[in-house]
Amino acid sequence: MKTLYFDCTFGIAGDRALAALIDLGADISYIVDHLRKLPIEPFGIEVHNRTNQGIAAKKISIFYQSEKNQHQSTHEISKIIAESELPVKTMECSLAIFHEFANAKGKLNGIDSNEVYFEIASIIEIIGFCLALESLEITEILASPVPAGFGHKMTVQGSYPIPAPTTLELLKGIPLAELNLKGELTTPTGAAILRALVKKFMPIGGLIVDKVGYGAGEKDHPNVLRALLISPSDIQPTPKTVTNQDRESIYILEAQLDDMTGEGLGFAMERLLAAGALDVFYTPVYMKKNRPGTLVTVLVSLNLADRCEQILLEETTTLGVRRSMWSRNILDRRFIEVETPYGPIKVKQACRGNKILHQAPEYEDVARAAREQQVAFQLVYQYAMKLAMSQMGE
Repeated sequence: MKTLYFDCTFGIAGDRALAALIDLGADISYIVDHLRKLPIEPFGIEVHNRTNQGIAAKKISIFYQSEKNQHQSTHEISKIIAESELPVKTMECSLAIFHEFANAKGKLNGIDSNEVYFEIASIIEIIGFCLALESLEITEILASPVPAGFGHKMTVQGSYPIPAPTTLELLKGIPLAELNLKGELTTPTGAAILRALVKKFMPIGGLIVDKVGYGAGEKDHPNVLRALLISPSDIQPTPKTVTNQDRESIYILEAQLDDMTGEGLGFAMERLLAAGALDVFYTPVYMKKNRPGTLVTVLVSLNLADRCEQILLEETTTLGVRRSMWSRNILDRRFIEVETPYGPIKVKQACRGNKILHQAPEYEDVARAAREQQVAFQLVYQYAMKLAMSQMGE
């Protein structure tokens, strides 16, 4: 599992995010080869080395064979992605970003999200970014609070305040950082990436930095995005008393159904979890006229609630979704790996400070070892558990 951390000290944009991942080691040939298979305007991507305020970074330039930058609607883009040969995770990631972007812009413009149009440059940046994540084998993304900038920006519609209306809509629920720097620090594409994909916004403290990449923008002031590959620190935090400030706010989404197949419910759960839901579960209930039904419950972070709500409306037969905000007190989690006679097994540990309260071997590792070694699942599980327990006593 690889974790990416975006240090958004100077904001984030689509081109900076893609450039930072290329600087981090994403294979540009892999990205371009997949993009060229899509039925979009012929294009080229150049990667440059640029020094911005003393920081050596990568910068990308996108150019076209025709003089005019073509546009495509969200509906067309969704069709292109669905019918493409892109990796599955890249498809899901790209659709999630376009979905958030189109919803925000459609709401502001008073039009259906499927009627929102994107420039080819934005399409290439977003899909290219998701391909870069695939190339680096990123499984989760964290980020710092993000500054938006201030001032005004000229558009074809006239002068708009910064952050631009679409950017501000996308940044709802995301912690903003204060930076007294004039100009557009965070763009709509950058905000859509954060809203669609970031699991948690947090300071960098308590993590180990394994590798750093820098992506530069066009401006001369510090206009660099840092992308970090990180891993948990082995340093044990000092135990502390849990207060209300340590609690995490989440949304609970609920819908009751009485006319869906088990296969349909299974597919809906798969999409919700892929979209970043913290948990999804089904409860048997009795509805009007004593009809048996299913209560769908989704636990989701604040910034992904809109996305999961839309999936419920699209993938289930519900006519409406209830939403409520809850707070939860969660334990810190970490992984260790134990060497068993059947191969290495990861064990998840739940901690409060430096005290381990619960631990359990990871199902996928145990199941894989049991299949490969042709032994009982419980044998591998108990062996891994015994080794993990013995390490606690060391």
